[in-house]
Amino acid sequence: MRQTNYAKWAFALLLLVLFSNFLVYRSPFSAAVVPDDTFWLVAGSLVDFAIVAPLLLLASFRLNAKQLAAFIAAGLIAARFIIPSLYFEPFALLFYFGAAFEVLVLAAELALLALLLIQIPRIRRDMAKETGSPLFTLFPAVYRNIKPNPLINIILSEALAFYYAFFTWKKRPTDDPRAITLHKNTSSIAFTLMLIHAIIIETIGIHWWLHDKSALLSIILLVLNVYSVIYFIGDIQATRLNPLTVKNGKLNVSLGLNKRISVPLDSIESVRWGAEPEADALEFVAKDFEEPEPEVVIDFKLPQQAVLFFGKTRTVSQIALKVDNPEKLKQLLSSIK
Repeated sequence: MRQTNYAKWAFALLLLVLFSNFLVYRSPFSAAVVPDDTFWLVAGSLVDFAIVAPLLLLASFRLNAKQLAAFIAAGLIAARFIIPSLYFEPFALLFYFGAAFEVLVLAAELALLALLLIQIPRIRRDMAKETGSPLFTLFPAVYRNIKPNPLINIILSEALAFYYAFFTWKKRPTDDPRAITLHKNTSSIAFTLMLIHAIIIETIGIHWWLHDKSALLSIILLVLNVYSVIYFIGDIQATRLNPLTVKNGKLNVSLGLNKRISVPLDSIESVRWGAEPEADALEFVAKDFEEPEPEVVIDFKLPQQAVLFFGKTRTVSQIALKVDNPEKLKQLLSSIK
C-alpha cells in the first residue's frame, strides 16, 4: 500500500463505493431505491466497478498497467454477480469481455508457472553454485532464469515456507564465526509457539461448532488454520537456521520468513550504535513480550531492496537491528566507519 494519507482516504472511498453498490442491489432497501428504468443506474454501477474502483485501487496500492487492466476486468465480472441478472442483461457483453480477459491472464500465469517448473533443474544448479541458505539464494537463482513476476514471488515464498516447515528438521544452526543470532535473547520462538497452540485449540473448538452451521465455512477455516500452523513452524525454522552473517563481502540479515535483505558491505555508508532509526527504516528486531528497541542503525549509500512477506519487495535506505552479541557485530563491521 502507498504510504500516504491520500492512499488511506482512497481505500476508504473504495470500500464505500463497493458497499453502497451492494446495498443498492442486495439489501432489504433495494425494492425502494431501484427505479423502474434501471439502465442508467446499472450503467453508473458499471462505471463504479470498472473505472472508479480500479482508479481508487491504483491510488491506494502500487499497481502496474497489467494489474490495473486485470482489476478493470475483475470489476466487470464482480458487477455481474452483484447486479441482478434481469438488470444486467443489456450489458451482458461487458461481462463476457471481462471474463475473456481474465481467462487470458490466467492462461499467461499458468504458462509462467509451467516455465518455472521446466527451469527447476537449472535453478537448482544455480543455487548449488552459491554459498548461503535457500532463503537468500532461491529468489536470485530463479530470477536469473525467469523474469520477476508477483505470482512467482508468491509461489517461491510458499515454497520456502513449506521447505523450512517440513525439510529442515535434521539441519542445525550454523556455527560460523561470522554469524550472529537475533532471537536467542528474546521470547520470539516462545511467542510463535504460543500462537501455534492458540490456533490449534481454536481450530478444535470452533471447527466442530461451525461445521453444523456451515460445512463450507468450517472447511475454509480449517484449511486457513492448518496453513497458519505450517507457516509459523517454517518461520521458527527459518529464524533458527538463518542468523545474521557478514561474509563473502555481503551483509545478510533475516528475521524468519517475513523479511530479509542482502547487501554488499561496500554499499554501507555508516554504522551508528545507539542511534534512533527513521520512521521508514526496516527493523530486524525479534518479538518479545516487552517491546524491544533497536541497538544499531545501518545507513546505505544507495537504496537497497529488501524482500518481505509473500515475496513483496521494498526499497530501503536504512535498517535497524538488535542482535544477541553486539560486540561481535561491532568487530565484524569495524572496517565500516
